[in-house]
Amino acid sequence: MAKSEEIEKLKEKQGLKEEFIEFINRGSMIDLAVGVAVGGAFTMIVNSLVNDIVMPIVGLLLGGVDFTSLAIRIPNFFGTGDEAIIAYGNFIQNVVEFLVIAWVIFMVIKGMNRINRRRDKAAAKKTAKKK
Repeated sequence: MAKSEEIEKLKEKQGLKEEFIEFINRGSMIDLAVGVAVGGAFTMIVNSLVNDIVMPIVGLLLGGVDFTSLAIRIPNFFGTGDEAIIAYGNFIQNVVEFLVIAWVIFMVIKGMNRINRRRDKAAAKKTAKKK
C-alpha cells in the first residue's frame, strides 16, 4: 500500500473518531442515557407493583393460584436426564407486567397531551387578546 493511501486511511479514521465524539456529546445521546436509567428504575417499580400487588390479587380472584409456579413438566423419553419444563406461569406474569407498563405509559402520555392542549389554548387566547 502506498504512503498516500495510508495517510488517507489515517485521516478517515481520525474523522470517524471526531464524528463519533461529536455524536456522543449531542444532547440527544445524553437524553437517551437519562431515559435508559429512568427506565431501569421504572422497571423495578412496575415489577414490584405487578409481583407484589396485582398478581396476588389476581391469584386470589382465581382461587389462590400462584402464576409463577404454573408449569408443564415433560419427562425425558429419550434417556436419562432432566425433564423439560414449560413455565407458562412466568409467561402470564410477563404479559401482565407488559400490560401494566403499557397502561401506565398510556396514562402518562394522555396526561401530557391534556396539559399541552390546555397550554396551547391559553397561549392562543393570549395572542387573540393582543390582536
